[in-house]
Amino acid sequence: MATVLVTGGCGLIGSRVCSGLLKKGNIVIAADRADSEHNAGKENYFFREAAPNEQGKYGEIFDEFQIDYVVHLACTVDNDLGPVVEQAQLDLSAACDRFIYKFAMNKEVKKFILCSSTQVYKQPENREPVREDEACKPSTNYGKLKLAEENAFAADVRKTKTMICCVIRVPMVYTLDFTDNLMSRITDPKDKTVFVFRTGEYGYHMCCVHNISDFIIGFLRQADGLNYTGVYNVADNSLVMASEIITFMKEHHRLGPVLQKTSLSAGFRLFGNPEQKSNYRFLDVKTIDKNFMYDTTKASRICPFRWNINNTK
Repeated sequence: MATVLVTGGCGLIGSRVCSGLLKKGNIVIAADRADSEHNAGKENYFFREAAPNEQGKYGEIFDEFQIDYVVHLACTVDNDLGPVVEQAQLDLSAACDRFIYKFAMNKEVKKFILCSSTQVYKQPENREPVREDEACKPSTNYGKLKLAEENAFAADVRKTKTMICCVIRVPMVYTLDFTDNLMSRITDPKDKTVFVFRTGEYGYHMCCVHNISDFIIGFLRQADGLNYTGVYNVADNSLVMASEIITFMKEHHRLGPVLQKTSLSAGFRLFGNPEQKSNYRFLDVKTIDKNFMYDTTKASRICPFRWNINNTK
């Protein structure tokens, strides 16, 4: 039985990760601003109130428990942050970066997982799958926040010779009930109409939340030895097609009329909108037909990504 600290442990992603870890027999400490009902009352679950920048409270958590593993989900969109990432959120994340990794090393934590984003990558110029060693050049505030987290993480843990560390880069997430990210892919941000180009035969590489949970559980259970340290792309096995999103929303949720557009130029000119820098759900029409994917070959050695839009829960 391992003791796992999950920062941001009561958000959409964190609560599912905590639940999965509990089912595998671990002791789980969820640190967040407020507890959630998702895991409240479960055996071996402990909630500790702590905002990402409250160094003293995190120090108390590390002193109270003998922590084996840390899963750092704090300052993750859909977990602690809202859809618009502004300077205040960047500052909050930077404050946490200044102490969380040092605490883990000082307390001799065995494994540490940092949740990052595929938005750190430079915009792909072709349709080859994006590998972990591709160039990083974020264009959104959220991408910049996560790349700064990665750099701070790497600078601190470079000094450790025992802690097994990894960064998981995750694209936009969804579950059966959390469909904001799915809907953003088919919603015109200008007039809020739902649309599809042609028959919707284009798609987006996204990640079911339960695939994140499965990978984290797999890494903590299986990854032994410093050769597992590094960056992993964590996403579904295939693209979520625009037509699939529409079918999914019609079957499970309310969905009004869907407009069919023939091309990018069909009354959809939103290039250069400043919201793209801060709103991570903003639909960037420059990438709508790219269909680029993230290479999950490396991560698949740890976890088979079995969840998708058709079997999510």
